[in-house]
Amino acid sequence: MKFSAYLEENYKVKINPNSMFDVQVKRIHEYKRQLLNCLHIITLYNRIKKEPTKSWTPRTVIIGGKAAPGYHTAKLIIKLVTSIGDIVNNDPLVGDLLKVIYLENYRVTLAEKGEEAEAGASGTGNMKFMLNGALTIGTMDGANVEMAEEAGEENLFIFGMRVPDVKAMDEKGYDAESYYNRIPELKQAMDQISGGLFSPSQPDLFMDLVNMLMHHDRFKVFADYEAYITCQERVSALYKKGSTFLRGLRREACTVTSSPAP
Repeated sequence: MKFSAYLEENYKVKINPNSMFDVQVKRIHEYKRQLLNCLHIITLYNRIKKEPTKSWTPRTVIIGGKAAPGYHTAKLIIKLVTSIGDIVNNDPLVGDLLKVIYLENYRVTLAEKGEEAEAGASGTGNMKFMLNGALTIGTMDGANVEMAEEAGEENLFIFGMRVPDVKAMDEKGYDAESYYNRIPELKQAMDQISGGLFSPSQPDLFMDLVNMLMHHDRFKVFADYEAYITCQERVSALYKKGSTFLRGLRREACTVTSSPAP
């Protein structure tokens, strides 16, 4: 409740304190895959718009981190997060079911507030979240590997490709367009970004991101999209159970792998 009040005061967005806090705080970088997070936000937004009366799990998505001064793509990612937030946070049909906050000037004093939240991304920062009781959703990479060894993989929400899958895809070749053409919700999200839904005054603002994801994405975001969406669905379903959330984690933790493109 204190953190919700802090966000409302500083970002002028009314936060539902009963919503799930979905937090990713990392250095902004393509390999940290904040763009996968953005695609999930857009997908969830589209689903809520399509069925506004459905029993959704309210979610507040919080993304924080800084970009290197000359890293154009990372700065565009930050702009995309804030632009998505501008649309989502002001849509009366969505209400308090979904809010998006980008934590500006992320620093230690802000971390002291934010790392009391519900979930984080990979990396040593993720360990700090976990020490404060957060649950982790991520790929089997970085600190997640060590955390899974210590806490048991059944106590993390692991999704997506693993090292052998990535190596096999590298040998075969990663074809982003095959995922774009095969997955309607992914296509819709990408078309909305490229069509200017989130940047109406500058419709072409995010075309560099679109071109990167479609044609030269070294980190294969589309290949893990379905697995990430499925895992987030299980996270939402488990959170909705309320008091059984933690007790049920061991039984219902998510281990989902991606299927290769046809």
